[in-house]
Amino acid sequence: MQSFEQVRGHVAGEFKVTMQESYVVCVELSLENGRRHQSIFLSELQDDDGRNYLRASTVVAPITGIDARKALRFNWDSRVGYLAIRDLDGVPYLQLCENRPYDGLTPAELSRLVLEIGGMGDRMERALSADGDLL
Repeated sequence: MQSFEQVRGHVAGEFKVTMQESYVVCVELSLENGRRHQSIFLSELQDDDGRNYLRASTVVAPITGIDARKALRFNWDSRVGYLAIRDLDGVPYLQLCENRPYDGLTPAELSRLVLEIGGMGDRMERALSADGDLL
């Protein structure tokens, strides 16, 4: 994959796309036979050298009431993704993210990334919200 348009085309053929903007696509995963859902946002960003990256992110939970130590332990143990905080409608949320350079990103790797970030995000959401499906 060399461009965001190639990413967009691939995910539109593989997943349920619920939102599209110029450099953002939202994929909704249906998990556990439709009992749970997780939205994964794919967007493009550039580093200081102008190299393009694909960011996959999913909202996990509002940070209010979350033990930061638990989240940081997860970050340390995680083999994929990292945790970040971003405001949504003025409320800070914990998000699971991963950035990948387009170089070497294949359609199969993109599908695996969406499934892995979505599944792990849902497991984190469940663990941090007493089995809730908030988002």
